[in-house]
Amino acid sequence: MNSAREKQLTELLAAVKVKTTVDLALVNQALTHPSYLYERGGGNEHNQRLEFLGDAVVGLITARYLYEQYPEKTEGELTRMRSAVVCEASLAEAARTLNLGSYILLGKGEELTGGAERASNLADCLEALIGALYLTLGMEKTKRFVISLLRNKIEKAAGGSFSDYKTQLQEHIQRNPDNRVCYRILKEEGPEHDKRFYAAVYLNERELARGKGHTKKEAEQMAALRALKVLGVG
Repeated sequence: MNSAREKQLTELLAAVKVKTTVDLALVNQALTHPSYLYERGGGNEHNQRLEFLGDAVVGLITARYLYEQYPEKTEGELTRMRSAVVCEASLAEAARTLNLGSYILLGKGEELTGGAERASNLADCLEALIGALYLTLGMEKTKRFVISLLRNKIEKAAGGSFSDYKTQLQEHIQRNPDNRVCYRILKEEGPEHDKRFYAAVYLNERELARGKGHTKKEAEQMAALRALKVLGVG
């Protein structure tokens, strides 16, 4: 990592108001897409392992905050709120407020196809950054960062504002009465307390898009969101 990259990452941390000394090598790794290394002969210093860690950290921080701040909510309501807050679309939107796309190292092919603004890349990099902050700062300081970043999403979710992409897709598809849309769960991974589901959405048996989530419903919603983008609606 050269001095220009160090300066860039230091500016990012200052912009997000992280004042404590942070391991810049970890931050750099968090913002390194696998394609960047693949084009340079390979290596494993990309962000996938940190994304795995950050995914768990942001999920735990959000779950605890919801549990403490909304004692009147049922388990089902808390689950839906958490899913709305930590889904790919929500995290990608939060990443855009940090202008995170301009800091991601991408392979040329990924960059030329709009990878810096792709929701999946932004969400993954944000989770990886949170993982890097957690390793350096510990849970309490990372919690303050995450809650500050996601507070608006949390408040909207608490007020019952959930993005229903499946309904949007259904309404768009039904403009042609012959169209039929269906969803299938392709697979599930992980332990019982931290499942990850993968879903696909089909238009007249033709696959439109895929999505993933911590619940089957969230995975279907993410598939619907991507389908809307494929169709030029979302």
